[in-house]
Amino acid sequence: MRVRKLTLAAMALAAGLSLTACQSDDGTDPSAAPSAASSASSSNGGSESAAGGSAAAGQEGGTDTAGKTSDGTGGTSGTGEGGKTAACRTDELEITATDATVGGDTEGTVAVDLKNGGGRDCTLTGYAGVDLKTNTGSLSAKRTGRQAPQIVLADGDTVTFGITYPVNDSGGSGVRVTGLVVTPPNETKSVTLDWPGAATLPVTDGSGTPVQVGPMGSAGQGG
Repeated sequence: MRVRKLTLAAMALAAGLSLTACQSDDGTDPSAAPSAASSASSSNGGSESAAGGSAAAGQEGGTDTAGKTSDGTGGTSGTGEGGKTAACRTDELEITATDATVGGDTEGTVAVDLKNGGGRDCTLTGYAGVDLKTNTGSLSAKRTGRQAPQIVLADGDTVTFGITYPVNDSGGSGVRVTGLVVTPPNETKSVTLDWPGAATLPVTDGSGTPVQVGPMGSAGQGG
């Protein structure tokens, strides 16, 4: 009986030693391990933070890019190649003519106004084409030969040039003027206006035109 008790005691002691050895070999404390729920929460929090950072960075970059794109279109209206201001087109100009003859002048004068209504700045360089429609046919005006500067015409502004012609004091019927045709510089499209000057021109000997046109910006007496 005593031998049996000793044997059972020895077995219990061996089992205890074996359990202790297993705990030492593992080296971990189950109570110190994070719970599954805690680990999942921590992992999700990190992902959300990273996603938020990416969205913010992309949003900021998109705004910057859009701003540059929209800003790049400014300041180009009315410019041609090389950033130069484009020429005025006939359809952009409001063209009118008035009698500008001053009492006592030996020649008659018609002032032609070109107003820029195109919504952009544009340029006029040189001479306009001027033709008088008469009862004997078309009569082209001759350029005065004065230097013709380049004029930058702002939207809404007006530039004027002059047309001079001889006054018919011959006592005869002369040549009856029925209209005025104006073609802006470097354009092919013309505008036909009522002639505001004297009703007739003196008959010439056919050696040349008696009508003269001044350059853009000229005033009185054809410039």
